[in-house]
Amino acid sequence: MTAAGEQAPARRTPWSRSLPFRVVVTTLVAALTILAATGWFLMDQSSRGIIDGKKQSSLAEASVVIDGMQRDLRTLNLRQASINEGLTQLARDAAYRGSVGNQYYVVVAGPVSDIGSAGLDYASVPESLRRAVVAADGLYSTPTSISFTDTRPTVPGLAIGSALTAPGGTRYPVYFLFTNQPEAETLAVVQRATVVAGLIVLVGVVAVVWLIALQVLRPIRAARLAAERLAAGHLDDRMAVVGTEDLASLARSMNRMAGELDRKITELEELSTVQQQFVSDVSHELRTPLTTVRMAADLLYGRRQEFDALAARSTELLSSEVDHFETLLTDLLEISRFDAGAAELNLDEIDLGQIAAEELRAQGRLADTYGTPLVLDAPEPCVAEVDARRIRRILRNLITNAIEHGEGRTIVVHVRGDDAAVAVAVRDHGVGFSAAQAHQVFNRFWRADPARRRTVGGTGLGLSIAMEDARLHGGWLNAWGRPGQGAQFRLTVPRRAGESVLSSPWPVVPDDAEVPA
Repeated sequence: MTAAGEQAPARRTPWSRSLPFRVVVTTLVAALTILAATGWFLMDQSSRGIIDGKKQSSLAEASVVIDGMQRDLRTLNLRQASINEGLTQLARDAAYRGSVGNQYYVVVAGPVSDIGSAGLDYASVPESLRRAVVAADGLYSTPTSISFTDTRPTVPGLAIGSALTAPGGTRYPVYFLFTNQPEAETLAVVQRATVVAGLIVLVGVVAVVWLIALQVLRPIRAARLAAERLAAGHLDDRMAVVGTEDLASLARSMNRMAGELDRKITELEELSTVQQQFVSDVSHELRTPLTTVRMAADLLYGRRQEFDALAARSTELLSSEVDHFETLLTDLLEISRFDAGAAELNLDEIDLGQIAAEELRAQGRLADTYGTPLVLDAPEPCVAEVDARRIRRILRNLITNAIEHGEGRTIVVHVRGDDAAVAVAVRDHGVGFSAAQAHQVFNRFWRADPARRRTVGGTGLGLSIAMEDARLHGGWLNAWGRPGQGAQFRLTVPRRAGESVLSSPWPVVPDDAEVPA
């Protein structure tokens, strides 16, 4: 049997209770991962393509302009103009060309100071590029940020540098700053388009997956509802079979299962009815001959002193077995009433502590025979709406079993109550039983040791009837035992008839039980 306390059910989340939710979340995560990877790849390729194209065109443009400036510088007449004036004119011409075509700015390192496009911050030329151009011939490029001396904002760009050789072999570095603003705006448009497209695809995928999940889950839910109605006893319900696909096969399988279940349950009900009727008829039919045998046995038992020793002993055995047989018939009749669902409660408000005290007094002679002390632990009245006859029968069975298996040690009956329930526990310190046998002790005619005969004369139905009586009250009957530590049987019933028992005022495991190391 289970322990008294029951754990509260775990808090269910949408993930645990909804299959469509799990499918949609899983799809959403997968789609986000795929879209993120795809978006990154597209943006990376787009950026590389646009920037590389811009770089190639800028290098080509810069190379053409530098070649033109170099030709003009070679033909410069130094008698009419100084080298600084010539470089200034070349820078202006190149800047004008950059303002009307592939937009760029020019900076020329003149003999006196830098010469370049108006409004340009010459610090936009990276120092690394200046050092590279000064160190060797060639065409060099590097990314940069183009800033201005006026209110214009800083823009991303590409810095390209080389050197012009004047007559006489002097080298004058020249730098072109190509703006990447149009390309950056193009990339921003591509990024926005990619994000918007990704969101549209994501919403569409989630919606489609949700609809598909609902479409697939609808027959499964129908199967669940059909199974629940079958479990509730509606064996005539059937699922609608639509189409020929796998879901229709599920409906046909469910319907076949329902048909077979209906047939089997009908067979079992008929067999159970026949069995119950047989037990009831046999019990009733045996009443008349048993009464006759009882009268004859009582007559012989009353005159046993007149018989010889063998006949007198036979008379005593006959009387004892007739008593046992009569008890067995009574128990069989009670079992048949439980099986037929005809058992009813005759309720009254009664103190279970008082009932326990009366039953202990009634079993006092049997306890004296075994040398077993009986102790009642009922510190306060515990009143509940119960059937006194059935509660007495439960306690009588528990106490007699404890006496028989208690090996002469003290038996304590505990009675406790709370606002909702009353518990009566019978604790012995006898042979006990294993934890695996705790569920079997309430089976009909079950014994822990089949070779051990009953000395009290029980029928083997007492605990089974006690369990049915406890269930009829809406209560529990729990069993705990360990070999060598004895056993404890605990009856828990609600204070008010019809209410449910959620917990017991007395633990199912005794406080003095030894916990294995």
